[in-house]
Amino acid sequence: MSTALDCRQVARAAQLDDSSQRQLAGIARTAANLGAVVLMQHYGRLSSIKSKGRVGDLVTNADLEAEQVVLDFLREHTPSIAILAEESGPSGTPGSLCWCVDPLDGTTNFAHGYPFFATSVGLIWKGQPLLGSVAVPFLNETYWCSPHQGSFLNDTPIQVSDCSTLQDSLLVTGFAYDRHEVIDNNYAEFCWLTHRCRGVRRGGAAAVDLAFVATGRLDGYWERGLAPWDLAAGAALVACAGGAVGDYKDSSFDIEGGRILATSPGLHAPLKQELDKVSALHPNLYGA
Repeated sequence: MSTALDCRQVARAAQLDDSSQRQLAGIARTAANLGAVVLMQHYGRLSSIKSKGRVGDLVTNADLEAEQVVLDFLREHTPSIAILAEESGPSGTPGSLCWCVDPLDGTTNFAHGYPFFATSVGLIWKGQPLLGSVAVPFLNETYWCSPHQGSFLNDTPIQVSDCSTLQDSLLVTGFAYDRHEVIDNNYAEFCWLTHRCRGVRRGGAAAVDLAFVATGRLDGYWERGLAPWDLAAGAALVACAGGAVGDYKDSSFDIEGGRILATSPGLHAPLKQELDKVSALHPNLYGA
């Protein structure tokens, strides 16, 4: 396969016809919405918030309940497809196809009542994003895609922006949980690009960031330290919306590598060139 993500090529390699893609995209959309309903039932009235160990890495009763609802639905409708879920890990018989489920992307936001969070359900084939859905319940928005149909916001087709110059772009990034432990943490990149574009946002939910790139609200997104469940649905959304998805260090995309650069087509090369110029901040500057 080519180094950049091409969901149509992935679908052909997986031998999924248009009808199968449509059916699986519908399952992903319903599953994400089911999880989102559970999230809103708990929003603002959580009964349990626990730390997974790292600062800011939380899990709530809403994560666990939403994940169970999503997994039950996927197992009922696609029993032969394995699942990789953030909270419960892998399940099912391993195969080429796998659902990647993040029941609550943006848990820290959610725990604080900050309304930027989502349920993300993506389907990958041999590690390559294929299709998926991101439900953002506070906004009443559900993003979904398949290579055959393209990308949608609710029932409206969407596409990435036509921005091709860094100075005209609005970007977004994030900072992984290990940012307190490693120098490679996006701080320097954030500062560098803030002076070279219209602005850099930090949303705190990778799936929502990618959905916003897919619909053209944002022109580009880069981040490191991500898990497959963070990337699967969102990367497919951007690719199916006509965007460019790669690894910001070498232009290839590896869902296990945890790095992503997702942009409008014309912005991919300029943004990658700028990222290549950045050296990490000295650890003494931020107390690492």
